[in-house]
Amino acid sequence: MKILVINGPNLNLLGLREPEIYGKATYEDLLAQLRKDAAELGVEAEFFQSNHEGALVDAIQGAYGTADGIVINPAAYTHTSIAILDAVKAVGIPTVEVHISDPDEREEFRRVSYIRQACIATVKGKGFAGYTEAMRILAERR
Repeated sequence: MKILVINGPNLNLLGLREPEIYGKATYEDLLAQLRKDAAELGVEAEFFQSNHEGALVDAIQGAYGTADGIVINPAAYTHTSIAILDAVKAVGIPTVEVHISDPDEREEFRRVSYIRQACIATVKGKGFAGYTEAMRILAERR
């Protein structure tokens, strides 16, 4: 099983960006953990990060016919991007939305998720472990 893990804007700044919310571990630390966890789950994981909405849409579209599942943290685009929602709906690949923090416990505007309606599950507020849980959800569907 091949899973594409997509991360949106500012996640490349993990460790630097609001460590009181996101922790001190870096984006590279996240990828290292996910590579290890993917191997333990018996899945192949590919990783993509961009600060640009169109690049995220392109990555979702590019997963069609090549990925069996998508784990996506759209970051701020969670609350604004109908284009990302439409891309996930268009490709029909089982997708799990993930958030390091719990958006429902933050500012009011973060409580809206456009992408959620196209996802089979949402994992939030579990730190980096949420990504592993999302991969597990997809792996159990095979």
